Amino acid sequence: MKAFDVEKALKAKANKTKAQLLSRFFKTGKGEYGEGDVFWGITVPEQRLIAKEFMSIPLEEVQKFLQSPVHECRLTALLILTYKYENLSKKRKTLAIFDDKEVQKLKGQVFDFYIKNTKYINNWDLVDVTCHKIVGAYLYDKDRSILYRLAKSKNLWEKRIAIISTFYFIQQRDFSDSIKIAEMLLGDKHDLIHKAVGWMLREVGKKDEKLLHDFLKVHVKKMPRTALRYAIERLPEEFRRYYINM
Repeated sequence: MKAFDVEKALKAKANKTKAQLLSRFFKTGKGEYGEGDVFWGITVPEQRLIAKEFMSIPLEEVQKFLQSPVHECRLTALLILTYKYENLSKKRKTLAIFDDKEVQKLKGQVFDFYIKNTKYINNWDLVDVTCHKIVGAYLYDKDRSILYRLAKSKNLWEKRIAIISTFYFIQQRDFSDSIKIAEMLLGDKHDLIHKAVGWMLREVGKKDEKLLHDFLKVHVKKMPRTALRYAIERLPEEFRRYYINM
């Protein structure tokens, strides 16, 4: 399997009308966050099917179409990475030859590949669909300092990776890094970081509403309005009104 085969399969699903709609939706105009991104107009379900078909493709081939200027090529490459990572856990459960050390080594290779290629993970969907399933999952029982380095990055997408990766921790009821990184990013100027922070705080609140209230009591007055609205979206109406009016 080669990168060319994946690109050929994707191009067969191209749709010019959808491509125009996606280009507008993902803000590809001059000065916008997705400036210069190219779309072929392929739906995410179609990309998932192709990613599953080619999930055994070597990483060196994935590298080739991850570097593509075409958005769907990059997303499909990242979906292949998530399927590779998730499949390692499944193999560990079914194949005795996959001992823990071997599985961790292979997962580490996928994780390292992801981190080394963050320059190509350069739109919000590319981040949101993949980072918690690879970065968050891998770091769950390891040192997480890399997330704090990413949170301090000047790169918008690396900062988003830092906070969204903690979604995996939240799902395990581990909230400390989500809270700390949210605090680090509260002063960020970009709307896409405000949305990401608010989203993760909302997810924390689903699991531990008191912890969300504790956070809001300290930070509500300096939170960007977008982050606040996302964070309180699932709270009872009386609390939503209370925080919005503070």
